[in-house]
Amino acid sequence: MKKNLGRIIIDADGCPRRVKEISYVLAQRYGWEMIAVASYKHQQSGEYRHIVVGDESQAADLEIVNLSNKGDIIITQDWGLAAVLIGKGAKVISPRGFIYEKEKIDFLLEERHLKAKVRRLGGRTKGQKARNKKDDERFRACLEKIISC
Repeated sequence: MKKNLGRIIIDADGCPRRVKEISYVLAQRYGWEMIAVASYKHQQSGEYRHIVVGDESQAADLEIVNLSNKGDIIITQDWGLAAVLIGKGAKVISPRGFIYEKEKIDFLLEERHLKAKVRRLGGRTKGQKARNKKDDERFRACLEKIISC
């Protein structure tokens, strides 16, 4: 059994199954612990540790913030959560394989704010494209790069 070198914590509410599978394979390969945090409404399965929280707004996010430490790798698509975790010294990546960086997080939060404002006024904003194999490949390469550093 490999010694745990670090932790990968996944914001599992809405995280694609393929991302969790890739993360688990890499966690096993490099000796990292993997934890998935989700509300009880999001059924989880897998051979890794699961933390189930209530369905209150932000319950999973608060659990992830409380769990995370400097050096942990967090996988989330929530830009607000990413901003908090970066401040704690965690490494944060999206399920599409993009690293959230301190220098760019303010721009992402401003973009989120402006899009929400447009929607509140009755407008529409463009969502993300459907996931594809390139997203999986980019995510795997990004996560492996961060783990192996």
